[in-house]
Amino acid sequence: MKKIIILGAGQVGSSLAQSLAGEDNDITLVDQDAELLQGLRDRLDVQTVHGPASQPSVLEQAGGPDADLLVAVTNSDETNMVACQIAHTLFHTPTKIARVRAADYVKGRNLFGPDKLPIDHIISPEQLVTDYIERLIEHPGALQVLDFADGRVQLVAVRAYHGGWLVGKELRKLKEHMPKVESRVAAIFRGDRAIKPQGHTVIEPNDEVFFVAASAHIRAFIKEYTKSDQAYRRIIIAGGGNIGRRLAAALEPHHNVKIIERDPGTARALSEDLRSAIVLNGDAADENLLIEENIEHTHIFCAVTNDDEANILSAMLAKRLGVRRTMALINRSAYVDLVQGSGTVDIAISPQQATIGSLLTHIRLGDVAKVHSLRRGAAEAMEAIAHGDVNTSQVVGRRIDEIRLPTGATIGAIARGEQVLIAHDDTVIEPDDHVILFLVDKRKVAEVERLFQVSVGFF
Repeated sequence: MKKIIILGAGQVGSSLAQSLAGEDNDITLVDQDAELLQGLRDRLDVQTVHGPASQPSVLEQAGGPDADLLVAVTNSDETNMVACQIAHTLFHTPTKIARVRAADYVKGRNLFGPDKLPIDHIISPEQLVTDYIERLIEHPGALQVLDFADGRVQLVAVRAYHGGWLVGKELRKLKEHMPKVESRVAAIFRGDRAIKPQGHTVIEPNDEVFFVAASAHIRAFIKEYTKSDQAYRRIIIAGGGNIGRRLAAALEPHHNVKIIERDPGTARALSEDLRSAIVLNGDAADENLLIEENIEHTHIFCAVTNDDEANILSAMLAKRLGVRRTMALINRSAYVDLVQGSGTVDIAISPQQATIGSLLTHIRLGDVAKVHSLRRGAAEAMEAIAHGDVNTSQVVGRRIDEIRLPTGATIGAIARGEQVLIAHDDTVIEPDDHVILFLVDKRKVAEVERLFQVSVGFF
């Protein structure tokens, strides 16, 4: 059992607490909002402490002297950094993670390290969301694109559409259709129900299909099984805040980018910072403005303001006016469930889920290189590294069909050095293999962690 202190009970902190509370962890949440803490205490098996997150007495009350891990995700970069410094100085907390939003702190400053600001891992939600959206734009038709093994392996979700090749076919037919592209279906979701992928499983319209393959093959696979075969070139971004600014800067070298920002001062600063992107000062929900900017010829409308309702409404309007695909940044999980796949918002992007996956990578037991939280936290994909030998490990030296995986867990692929192996029943796990797994039930994570832990004899 890990003793974990989470500073900040906002969207990220509360979502992380909910994700970890059911995994046999001792969780303490710290926040200055007593009413918020009471609500979380009623819903979750967590302890709470009311007070300023960076004060030594508050950290001590939260269990600082015994903590294994401190996760500082308040809305203040400075509070998060100071809290990590105090936890290091007073309590020698082994692992400290901080959310730091301002790029000025992390870009080329070399501020963090054992003999500097003692933060072990920096989390930047804005950069994580930007990278996530960028991958979706690079892969037209995908609902999710997740990297593993330093980008050599990708897990991609697509929606089977009526009349598409996937629909009505057994999974065993995929290999015949694309014999030169090896892949594996890791999971299928039909509504909220997980369908175990087997050779005789038949895909139905609107099924959400997760498949894993070497990154070099992903584009061909998506193009074959989705309606989208045309690259996204013309992009409108609604919102010029941290995410909008980063996204426009990342996309402008290879795309035709327009960014709509309501605040005149922010719009002026964007026009000075960006090189080729066109900056428009106006309201992204202004129908006349969108028509003037040829929304019907735009490939992607991406709403990333800090207002959920504004993002949803502007995306709905853009869809009605003819944009090919819409994305909306949505913080409230209830809104995500309402609009995802509604026909107006094609992809609802949750910054909490993007951030939590990065946090979980540093929290999981065993040697875990990557974690992605999926389907509003109900499912999880992870990259675990196999260590030991046949005597000290439950996975090394064994065929995949001999490994006692928990129900709902699937091994999709293995990265062995530079080689990517799609998992088959007779594939044997070797030491130092990076094993990519999909879990339809996140509650089974602890069982997978135990599988990849080596016995004491290994040391």
